[in-house]
Amino acid sequence: MVKLIYSAIASLDGYVEDRNGAFDWAAPDQEVHAFVNDLERPIGTYLYGRRMYETMVFWETASTADQPKVIQDFAEIWQAAEKIVYSRTLATIPTPRTRIERDLNLDAIRQLKQTSRADITIGGAELAGQAIGAGLVEECHLFLTPVMLGGGKPALPENVRTPLELLSVRRFGSGVVHLHYRLSV
Repeated sequence: MVKLIYSAIASLDGYVEDRNGAFDWAAPDQEVHAFVNDLERPIGTYLYGRRMYETMVFWETASTADQPKVIQDFAEIWQAAEKIVYSRTLATIPTPRTRIERDLNLDAIRQLKQTSRADITIGGAELAGQAIGAGLVEECHLFLTPVMLGGGKPALPENVRTPLELLSVRRFGSGVVHLHYRLSV
């Protein structure tokens, strides 16, 4: 069976957005971006909430011709993967290989894990929090950025207790630290 993986760029104090919903502080440099590309390369399906999808749709439409190789590489990786967007409000999806589901169905995610040929990522802290709470997420990649926000949207769900096994740690020149955990599901 494939793995369901949650990846997030977070502030040192554990937020993916500040109190105003901004995440401009989280833009990865080329070294971190290349590392993320290697993590994302084997992914077959992305699961997104509406807001995360609306952020990520940039990779479908952005002109990457004049961009660094890491940007072009990620756009190709993202475009090649299937996407499922959980939204009650989106009427249409402007990207190929994408479908809308109106509600998060945890049993459908279990089924997807059993039938998929490649790993799956779940993006968006709220959506991922539901999957973590249901015991569906096997691995977590956190990229801690050297900034403190003092509040905002938490990267990890509240009221969920689960043991974690640290699999690896990597420090980047920018001060970003990557923590890779296995969740005890």
